Amino acid sequence: MTGLGIEQVSGDLFRMKTTSSRHVMGMNETPLDEGKKDFGSLLADSLQDVNGLQQDYAALSQQAITNPESVDPHDITIAGAEANLALNITKNVIDRVIRAYKDLTTLR
Repeated sequence: MTGLGIEQVSGDLFRMKTTSSRHVMGMNETPLDEGKKDFGSLLADSLQDVNGLQQDYAALSQQAITNPESVDPHDITIAGAEANLALNITKNVIDRVIRAYKDLTTLR
């Protein structure tokens, strides 16, 4: 077992060696594509994802009507359940954000 070198220790903090890309990033390291988005852009991206799920379900449903042999019924059911779940979660998040905003504006 090897110990830490003097360059790895500073006061009560020490830098861990990353041996796998799945390891947690250190305090001074940030992922390249994360950490730079604000709440508004995250919300917009999430809404686009929900919209994409709804459109995928609609496309599968239309394909099932026009060419039934090309689509598995289970895929349609799963796509519908995913779209419904995503929409329900989105509605709940938006309701809670609105409720929090109203609570903040009515504070005295």
